[in-house]
Amino acid sequence: MKVLLTGGAGYIGSVTTEMLLNEGHEVIVFDNLERGHRAAVDKRAKLVIGDLRDAAQIQRAMKNAKPEAVMHFAAYALVGESMTEPGMYFANNTTGATNLVEAMVKHEVPRIVFSSTCATYGFPDRIPITEDTPQRPVNPYGEAKLMFEKVLLWYQKIHGIEPVFLRYFNACGATEKFGEDHDPETHLIPNVIKVALKQKPHVSVFGDDYNTPDGTCIRDYIHILDLGRAHILALTGKQTGPFNLGTGKGCSVREVIDVVRKVTKRDIPEVISPRRPGDPDRLVASAQKAKKILKWVPKYSNLIDIVESAWAWHQSHPDGYRK
Repeated sequence: MKVLLTGGAGYIGSVTTEMLLNEGHEVIVFDNLERGHRAAVDKRAKLVIGDLRDAAQIQRAMKNAKPEAVMHFAAYALVGESMTEPGMYFANNTTGATNLVEAMVKHEVPRIVFSSTCATYGFPDRIPITEDTPQRPVNPYGEAKLMFEKVLLWYQKIHGIEPVFLRYFNACGATEKFGEDHDPETHLIPNVIKVALKQKPHVSVFGDDYNTPDGTCIRDYIHILDLGRAHILALTGKQTGPFNLGTGKGCSVREVIDVVRKVTKRDIPEVISPRRPGDPDRLVASAQKAKKILKWVPKYSNLIDIVESAWAWHQSHPDGYRK
């Protein structure tokens, strides 16, 4: 298929682009390179530099590309930033995304696979989280993503757009070529690896008094190769609607740190810091719907495998994509 992929210079978008190309698909990456990296765009893809907030730019890109489907990754994704700059998040993650689906309607592109998030659930009523868990976001990031899910449902009803929402949990890991390079970096595994590489003096553990076995937060860590596979399965199928993507098992902050110590064989000092506001005790997905309907099965659910892939990439890219 010919796919227009927004955010292909970002973390998950870059890996999914690589996977699509490896399977013979044609990919046009649309990215403004504001937070992504040109070096993260697979050289086999066509890169179109543009911003979704400019409706004319995405209309032009859609007209020129003539894709058969869209994968939408482009978004701001820092929860803390969304609490101080909500306007940025609604303008980019909701209004910009609506410009994208408007261009799809005008140029008769029927299918979109949307990179959504478990942040749409807020503090879930139950664990594991299923797709029918009430969605009550507690920050503008999650709210903006949920708003675009609702936008897509209306475009499905009115214009026949075929949307798939992939609500995934903690993306992690790397391929040989592409890995995680954010500024600032807020994700746990790369931050622990930075300590192993002596790029940071210690790892901060934000609270050790949660209602979990070791007192630290539990999260569901999912390898980006598994996320990419789910996007491709959703792209080529006919199903629509929401799917959670996770392993169904959680790991605590302290367990992650211990695994990084084991993999890297490095000393990793940790410092207990105050809790961050809004952090639930645990977030773990039920991915049974994706397994049943998409025939998706995570292959890299072992935390050691995930950390080994991330460690290998960071060793070969100690400065990220900056060299």
